Amino acid sequence: MYRKLQDFLGAWKYESEATHKILSAFTDISLGQKVGPDDRTLGRIAWHLTTAIPEMMGRTGLRVAGVTSDAPCPASATVMADAYRAAAISLAGEIEKRWTDADLEIEDEMYGEKWKRGSTLGVLIAHQTHHRGQATVLMRQAGLKVPGIYGPAREEWGAMGMNPPEV
Repeated sequence: MYRKLQDFLGAWKYESEATHKILSAFTDISLGQKVGPDDRTLGRIAWHLTTAIPEMMGRTGLRVAGVTSDAPCPASATVMADAYRAAAISLAGEIEKRWTDADLEIEDEMYGEKWKRGSTLGVLIAHQTHHRGQATVLMRQAGLKVPGIYGPAREEWGAMGMNPPEV
């Protein structure tokens, strides 16, 4: 749970940039990649990440600019990445303008439960991290290079003059 807005905003800057980095590595063709017939496609995961920001944070009263959860999933990876970035930037701006540290203790109705806003912000980051992990598996299956987020990805070790860790 976040207790200071600046702590969240610092984490959000890194995490949203990391998510945008992943989404920016998608190609239009890769958007259809999925594990099986009953699973989300890479494009559907990306769109879910994009629409979740205004949907979830709207439950706290913030007016985050972005697409609605019922908006059709675009066929363009660039459109998705751009829409994600716009929503992420809008969220940071809304929080800076409208909330104080004290607001992080306010409870909102969230999916049949009451969550403190500081917890909601933590869930938002965990949610996108979860789906980013799913996306990287699908990216590998689609033949895309996975950018490093918390350290170098397999392909990035060589550029650093090092061998990747043994698998």
